[in-house]
Amino acid sequence: MKVWIDATSSNASVRVFGMSLLERILRGLALAARETKNQNGVRLSEIRVALPAGAPIPADLPADLCDALPMAWVNDGAPLVSALADALADAASEAVLVLSADSIIDTRLFEHLLRTSGNLAFVCGAQGERAAALRIEPPLEPVGADVTTVLQLADSALAASTVKPMDERAFPGYIRKLRRSLPPYVFRVSGAGGGRRFERFLFRSNYKGSTDFMTKYVYPPLVWRILRPLARYRVHPNWVSGVSVVLTFAAIPLFAMGMWVEGLILAYTMSVLDSVDGKLARTTFRASKLGNVLDHGLDLIHPPMWYVAWAWALGGGDVGSGVFQASIAWTVWYVLDRGIAQGFKRRTNRSIHAIAPLDVRMRTFISRRNVNLPLFTVALPLGLGIPAFYLMAAWQVVSALFHLQRLVKFWNYQQEPTPGQGERDGAPQPA
Repeated sequence: MKVWIDATSSNASVRVFGMSLLERILRGLALAARETKNQNGVRLSEIRVALPAGAPIPADLPADLCDALPMAWVNDGAPLVSALADALADAASEAVLVLSADSIIDTRLFEHLLRTSGNLAFVCGAQGERAAALRIEPPLEPVGADVTTVLQLADSALAASTVKPMDERAFPGYIRKLRRSLPPYVFRVSGAGGGRRFERFLFRSNYKGSTDFMTKYVYPPLVWRILRPLARYRVHPNWVSGVSVVLTFAAIPLFAMGMWVEGLILAYTMSVLDSVDGKLARTTFRASKLGNVLDHGLDLIHPPMWYVAWAWALGGGDVGSGVFQASIAWTVWYVLDRGIAQGFKRRTNRSIHAIAPLDVRMRTFISRRNVNLPLFTVALPLGLGIPAFYLMAAWQVVSALFHLQRLVKFWNYQQEPTPGQGERDGAPQPA
């Protein structure tokens, strides 16, 4: 399959999370091509970019990105219709994905259009933010000479019924990693102000539909302020994950020695960064297997270490104390709880936290680090550290039993997500 991108608008250079819109499209295409090639052998044979007349290749595009893709650059100033007609003629029997570089485009849309067949157009947005993406099989049906943008091409082709509107019902809108449904999107971006506006949209879109109270309501303003400069300076998310690892294990001896203020500072910093690295990876197309191991592996193994360290300090270093014994029991139930969640995911390919609205609500308060940490923080200065510890350990037992009940009840669960399961967004709006 081939791709033709209209990059003649000056808005193609608008930056969103440190990348020009054109670079974001190229990175999204690279990701989509890798996924579709692995799944059904579809590959990109050419990505032809139409630049303004006489314009050079944009200097801000990383050389390794351009070298990794089958790029072709055109700067002859030909009108859109004739330039696209030439691209389709060269494509022979291959379909062409038609895009505009002044747009924010859902990477999932690339994957969907690469896998499907026929002449399709997807149009999204309102007023000045309307934009389009098309899949065209040669030859190009005649369109008016006044067509100068990809959006006008889509509107004209849809009006003439030479392309069909993409069936959104066939679009796989559920994002399993985020436990939420999100309709496809493509929006036109105008100027730097529009870039910042869409940064907010992408930021919100990359949050999980079911998560804990702190991640959902408390941390986002901090994550937003950290994320933007990291993206601007192209800091790799694995560096953020690495810092989280250091902070996590540095907090353990501090907790064990009863240095609560120092330990909690590291713990909260790690908790915020734990939200940053995933957002940074997804908004800058830098997700990696190593990053996934660092992020999710750390999330799995460190909470019991903190709880045991808390108990050591609370119990005065006595392994026979009730609070230390409670930490051992807590660890056992924590491992069981995590095992239940993993077992359900392997069985159904769904998260146990997104089966139904009840599970989404429970995920806000179930026994997890970001729920226990603020409870413990409040209890300590009140002299209620030990009672709070017992309460949290008991809540871990309740959480595990709740998930065990859901595992048994939905063992044969295969239904695809519907509105209300996880978080279902309506038509996406960047505002």
